[in-house]
Amino acid sequence: MLSKRSLVGIRLNFHMLALLFFMLLGTQAFAVDPSVDESPEAVAAGKAIFKANCTTCHKLDQKYIGPSLRGVTERRDPVLVKSWIKNSGAMIASGDAYAVALFKEYNNSNMPAYGFLSDADLGNILSYIEYGDKVDPAAAAAVGAETAAGGAVVAGGGIPNEYLTVILVVLVVVLLLILVVLGLIISVLTKYLTKQDLDVDEKEFVTQKTNLGKVFKSDMFVVIVTALVIALVAKTALDGLYSIGIQQGYAPTQPIAYSHALHAGTLEIECQYCHTGVEIGKSANIPSANICMNCHTHIQNVQGKEGVSTEIQKIYDAVDNNQPIEWVRVHNLPDLAYFNHSQHVVVGQVECQTCHGPIQEMEVVGQHSALTMGWCIDCHRQTEITTEGNAYYDKLVQVHSDSKDALKVKDIGGLECAKCHY
Repeated sequence: MLSKRSLVGIRLNFHMLALLFFMLLGTQAFAVDPSVDESPEAVAAGKAIFKANCTTCHKLDQKYIGPSLRGVTERRDPVLVKSWIKNSGAMIASGDAYAVALFKEYNNSNMPAYGFLSDADLGNILSYIEYGDKVDPAAAAAVGAETAAGGAVVAGGGIPNEYLTVILVVLVVVLLLILVVLGLIISVLTKYLTKQDLDVDEKEFVTQKTNLGKVFKSDMFVVIVTALVIALVAKTALDGLYSIGIQQGYAPTQPIAYSHALHAGTLEIECQYCHTGVEIGKSANIPSANICMNCHTHIQNVQGKEGVSTEIQKIYDAVDNNQPIEWVRVHNLPDLAYFNHSQHVVVGQVECQTCHGPIQEMEVVGQHSALTMGWCIDCHRQTEITTEGNAYYDKLVQVHSDSKDALKVKDIGGLECAKCHY
């Protein structure tokens, strides 16, 4: 005959499986990201964010400084891709196998953290990566073959997301079936035992209902909730620590609404025309009002028949009053770091967009890159030296000739502390 102890065991198993079932459902709800939006609006928004933050290191359909990105949401769960974009260093530190392998493949180079991007921004970036600027299928196939040959970690690392989804769905279905069977067994046993000759205590136990209040007040429930809260607070604190001193995305309002998209983009004015020191000194120089007047003495009526615009009038006022325009500094390096524009622009032949992003598309200038020490070191590790036609490098090329790798900044002292910290 079935005893009270048997019913207790069955009920306990039922509750444990029910808890596991709902935990799996919660895991599925949080792990599976909604399908990437392929609407033109999302793709266009993602393209703008991508060009402002990602083009320095990434291309959609070919390997560049970083891996090719098309199909990344098929190789990895979109939720994890977003976490990687926000803070790749934290994911690497967590020991994620895929992240660690990718980190090692690209010479232990850390991608800058983009914690300032919202979930909507990240979703738009993924929309552009998957559906933006499609290339010819034959070319894409060729690139895919190249990536498969040279970057197996990117193309084939980890378990595909769709397989994980299938496994979770199967587990949920199996647990649901087990719960149904256990529920039927408990119902049959309860009816059977109530018909038996039981004393008052036993009958009260058999007919009792599950008390959710006691579950929520139990020590185990309190411990689990406390642990989750502590983990969430710790993660938030770590994310905040990683972002200290990083002004990536900083785009202050300037005293004059100057449009780089108009001047550097539409009118194709060279950066060096306004930023005169970029080729001859440490600083790029903020242009004076006199440089503006070189053009605006002759270009006055840009607003139609109403005469000079309000913004251009501010330039005239500054010149007439002999007062400098108080531009707000966007890019701020700490005093302990030395950076020389001419060394990079003239000797290194580095394009302005490499550090400042697609400046020719910006209505309001913002800090494109992280400008952290790790970001600079990664660039020095990856950037090849242009030695052709420059006798200064002949001896270095000769010394480096035995190496199979191209001559890079790191090979000529680019990682020495005193280069930037003097």
